[in-house]
Amino acid sequence: MRHLIENIRIISLFRAGRHHSRFSFLRWFSLLSALLIAAVAIGVGAITTQFLRNESIDRDSMLSAQFIQSIAEVEVVHAGIPLLPTIGEFFFPALHYKYLESFEVADVRVKKARNEFLDHISHLPDLLLANIYSNDRAIVWSTNPELIGKKIVDNNELDDAFNLRRYVASSHYNVDEHRSEQQFHWLPKDLYIENYIPLLDINNNVLAVVEIYKEPRDLNARIQRGYVLIWQAVALGGGLMYLGLFWIVYRASVQLASQQQQLIANETFVVLGEMSSAIAHSLRNPLASIRSSAELSLELSEQPIHKNINDIINQVDRMSQWIRELLVSSPSLAGESEAVDPVIVIREAVLAFETQIHNSNIKVECEIKQFSLVISRRTLLTQVLNSLIANAIEAMPDGGLLRIVAEQDVSQRCLNVTISDTGKGMTKRQEMMAFKPFYTTKQGGVGIGLMLVKRLMERFDGQVELSSCEQKGTKVSLRFKVATGGKPWSTAY
Repeated sequence: MRHLIENIRIISLFRAGRHHSRFSFLRWFSLLSALLIAAVAIGVGAITTQFLRNESIDRDSMLSAQFIQSIAEVEVVHAGIPLLPTIGEFFFPALHYKYLESFEVADVRVKKARNEFLDHISHLPDLLLANIYSNDRAIVWSTNPELIGKKIVDNNELDDAFNLRRYVASSHYNVDEHRSEQQFHWLPKDLYIENYIPLLDINNNVLAVVEIYKEPRDLNARIQRGYVLIWQAVALGGGLMYLGLFWIVYRASVQLASQQQQLIANETFVVLGEMSSAIAHSLRNPLASIRSSAELSLELSEQPIHKNINDIINQVDRMSQWIRELLVSSPSLAGESEAVDPVIVIREAVLAFETQIHNSNIKVECEIKQFSLVISRRTLLTQVLNSLIANAIEAMPDGGLLRIVAEQDVSQRCLNVTISDTGKGMTKRQEMMAFKPFYTTKQGGVGIGLMLVKRLMERFDGQVELSSCEQKGTKVSLRFKVATGGKPWSTAY
């Protein structure tokens, strides 16, 4: 017995400790997964928008370079000068030695071609500034005349354009005040592009570099729309991913919690079964001694006290019967179902409490409208009704109404039995905890009565529900499956 009590105490402490220190896996997962998905989504969004911006700028720069080089080739062809190599010679003819014997920079056709080329450059859309550099990094032409003649040093992008013989582009949001060549016609309000386009001679040498500053408003608008689309897609994808993972983990968490509760309940039932066996064995001998002593007293005593002694013997028999039923309800015992007449069991249960009912001034009403044989075991059904009627009597110490109603649900092939009282009722918390093992509000109570009722009802696929209201009473509804072949009967009781 001491060992069993210790087990119960350990389980109670374990349940209480787990309640206070429960690790919320779902809460931590939702928090960490949200942070992780948000970090990944932000990273993907940042990389994608950066890629979109760089590709758009590079594409625009490439088209600008191709456009300017095409203009240069067209103007060279339109000039109609024999053996005229490239547009670069229009600006720096002195750099050529062999191929320009018939070329005169003062030729009217050369001037016209050069001016048309420069006019095309100065009328580029979204242009902020255009400069043309010679090999010594001096500005030989500019849309801002104040810059002509200035020499620009320490410009790595300009050096790359001369050295690599290809266009070099970059983008900026703010004007660099330390760069003297960035004297724009107006200050850019958004992203602007700096593009260096080399002009080559026939030997693929860079004769000059055209520097174009432009604020591409249409391209900027398209990039902004791309940003919005990318971030919307990232937010939607991240949200859907989070919700999907959360739903999966939530379902798994619910299943895990259900299995844990079932495991705890099984552990509780095992301990309860062992405890029931120990109590039964511990009480049997004292009860047997009491009964023997009462029978002996009955033989030796006078007639006036026989009734009292018979009451003692009846109550001892009743306690012995309850102990046997408690042993029968042990979870370790696999019960076989049988067809039980509920009216007989209800009648016996009420008669068993006749003395308490009379002493408590309780009125009993039974209404059996229609019934069939139900699937259960007679001893277990008796224990269920005994437990519920005992609770109802204890709830009405100053009298009240105990009402039992049995009604057939033909469509569902079920029998509903309702036991209600007009006692003190339960609080919402007591109602919620009513079927929990070892939960009781009675002084000296064990807290297994309603738990056993639920267990016994579920053993035969039945159901039990409880509703209560403080100071108004409690109602317990039992739902039994009708036995196969059972026919509804009507009766008055």
